[in-house]
Amino acid sequence: MTAKGCSYNGGLCHEIVEPCDGCNRRVEYLSAWYCSASPDPSKKWKLGNCNLATHVKAAAAAAQAKVNPLKASKRASKKK
Repeated sequence: MTAKGCSYNGGLCHEIVEPCDGCNRRVEYLSAWYCSASPDPSKKWKLGNCNLATHVKAAAAAAQAKVNPLKASKRASKKK
């Protein structure tokens, strides 16, 4: 949504959805809230978190490497 209006879908941008509350990309235009980055915010939230949301922090998945117990015991015996 810009000062000239919306260029998406023939000039129809969609208003923000509830999960967008708190995002820094919200813009108020003609007494309604729109996303400045996405013309249809509901599609961004359809499969999970929006990749453009500034208020959502991605959880870093700490994947631990699988340890072979046999190799671990050999390494431990070498250190002594």
